Amino acid sequence: MTRAFDRSAPYRPSPSDRALDPERLDVTDIIPFNEFGDLCDIDFRENTAFDTEAQVARSPELDDLHDADDQKPLRLVVPTEFSAARENRREVPRYSNNENTDILPRTPQHRRQPTSAAKGRVMIAAMAAGAAAAAAYTAIKPATDTTTQTVLAADRAPMDGTLTTPRGMQLISVKPVADATVHGEELANGQAFAQERAEREARLQRPLFVMPTKGVYTSGFGYRWGALHAGVDLAGPIGTPIVAVSDGVVIDAGPTAGYGAWVKLRHSDGTVTLYGHVNTWTVQIGQRVFAGDQIATIGNRGNSTGPHLHFEVLLGGTNRIDPAPWLAARGLSVGPYVG
Repeated sequence: MTRAFDRSAPYRPSPSDRALDPERLDVTDIIPFNEFGDLCDIDFRENTAFDTEAQVARSPELDDLHDADDQKPLRLVVPTEFSAARENRREVPRYSNNENTDILPRTPQHRRQPTSAAKGRVMIAAMAAGAAAAAAYTAIKPATDTTTQTVLAADRAPMDGTLTTPRGMQLISVKPVADATVHGEELANGQAFAQERAEREARLQRPLFVMPTKGVYTSGFGYRWGALHAGVDLAGPIGTPIVAVSDGVVIDAGPTAGYGAWVKLRHSDGTVTLYGHVNTWTVQIGQRVFAGDQIATIGNRGNSTGPHLHFEVLLGGTNRIDPAPWLAARGLSVGPYVG
């Protein structure tokens, strides 16, 4: 049963509708899509949204199957400016075969390319012909004298001023670009730097403390003959080298009373070492020396009973102590006492 609605009159809900849904105030009309017919019967217009695919499907310019219907080639019309020239051309003679079919004279379209072996033979023949022609020309034409001119590089002349031979080695005098004076100065600076570095490395390899000389321990620290003998005596031949015990600065050198001649060094901790009865000295006041540097030679000057070195250690420059324990604390030994 189909229910009909009057579209012109407003819809008024019935009492039964109000009972089903008290809050419902209006009803939306629901019309089935096929009420107007099937989808294929709808007449789409050009301005409708559904017309795009239909127009594309019915486009004749997209159909390329029409060219396959007629296999006959199309003849193009010759332009008028070229038709007169075509009429003036001579008619090409035609020939007939047994089947009475007109055949145009065959024109070769491609030339046969020679093989690699044929190319090789042709090349060898051409080279032989060229060699024979060159030999014949050389035999007929007389030889002519040729002159060779040698040009030296940079327009330089030989050392002797004459050109002896156009071949071989060429000796030319060229002024050196570098300045010999600058190179000599650089060489001297390099040698001085190398020497200074070698000396510094040698000093770093030296020990911090060394024995003052090579001698025999003949007398120790203490009172002798009613007076204090404030050092140790190391006997040795006159001229035996005496070296600095440690790094220091020369504070006195030369002749003195009692010791005849001495050398005194002040070290970094304030300790003073004294070298007495020396024969000669090789340092001067204010000179800095390192451990092991020679400062004097053993002698027999002053109040001495024989050639020896009198060695003293003064803490703070004034307090005399026994040098033997001081040397032993630094890994040095005066040797056995011989008296």
